[in-house]
Amino acid sequence: MTDLATRDAYGVLTEPTTLKLQRLMPGPIERIWAYLTESELRRKWLAAGQMEMKVGASFELVWRNDELTNPPGQRPPGFGEEHRRQSRITALDPPRKLVITWGDSGEVSIELEPKGDQVLLTLIHRRLPDRTTMLMVGAGWHMHLDILVARASGQEPPPFWDGWSRLRTEYDRRLPA
Repeated sequence: MTDLATRDAYGVLTEPTTLKLQRLMPGPIERIWAYLTESELRRKWLAAGQMEMKVGASFELVWRNDELTNPPGQRPPGFGEEHRRQSRITALDPPRKLVITWGDSGEVSIELEPKGDQVLLTLIHRRLPDRTTMLMVGAGWHMHLDILVARASGQEPPPFWDGWSRLRTEYDRRLPA
């Protein structure tokens, strides 16, 4: 397994506007697929929102990051209690691949690959419009995936906002200016 599959792995730029992150999750693959596609499970690590599982289907993601962990940590200035984003499914291969639009910030592809009794999750966020967005998205996906690993492993994740703020600083240091 690559270093990218570890829980604390940082995202890497595979192209100037493309960020890739990987995490190794406890299986089976169908369980992790449910965390990606079922609103009640997805809201525990990312955002709620009902998805019709077909290519072309539109849906809304609703973030309430204060509810992801207890305690939530200190929310940075400029972030509200709730955030919404319109998305659309552009590719689908259950339970291995989900590709969605990401509002004005490109496209997100999530692929699952069985690795024995574990699952390798590969997330690729393409067409990030600028460095500021890249830093927010890098820290966001990193922290959300850490929470998913914790939830799927039956553990309590660390405070979301404290982790996001620390990671935002670290991504600023790691990603090219």
